[in-house]
Amino acid sequence: MGTSRRRRDPTTTTSAATDTATATAAEPPPEREAKPADAAPVARWVRWLAMLVAFALMVAFAVVLARLTLEKSAASEPMTHTNLRPGDSIRDYVTQPAFVDTLRQLGGNILLGVPFGLLLPVLVPRARGLLRVGLCTALVMTAVEVVQGTFLTGRAFDIDDVILNTTGAFLGYLFLGRRLGRAVHPPRRRWWQRLFRGPRPAG
Repeated sequence: MGTSRRRRDPTTTTSAATDTATATAAEPPPEREAKPADAAPVARWVRWLAMLVAFALMVAFAVVLARLTLEKSAASEPMTHTNLRPGDSIRDYVTQPAFVDTLRQLGGNILLGVPFGLLLPVLVPRARGLLRVGLCTALVMTAVEVVQGTFLTGRAFDIDDVILNTTGAFLGYLFLGRRLGRAVHPPRRRWWQRLFRGPRPAG
């Protein structure tokens, strides 16, 4: 017996292919995930304005610091003594019976260091970093203590004052100064980036 073969209609095949291509073209392209836009760099004039404000605040703070630490106090002369051993004066502050005096001595010295941690990262871009802020604060306050112990009546050098001042600078930097520095200045290259010649951050 003979078998009959059904011949395909080329018109039908062409029509089906056309319909498939049309359906594919009609499908909307898959949506791409939106990438978060990079933060725009701070304008140069905004950066200079922020540094100018930080400079003015630092000058005002220097005036207050000088009035608090570089004035003679003849009434305190019998009670002053030089302290070169870290922790001795802090222990005396904590063990004294008057809590108000303890708070004034400890809190006052810590507060004196906070402006360094807030203003230095904005005023001096190269001073950004916890260790750099602490080092700058320690150097300045050590110089103040040397002047107190050498030239001023009723004042004495106290290493614990430097420690407390530097602690205040650390706190100011960690709570706000770090953010202020990053908001005003472009990212700085880390030592390992300079060592391995990594790409310089955009900014």
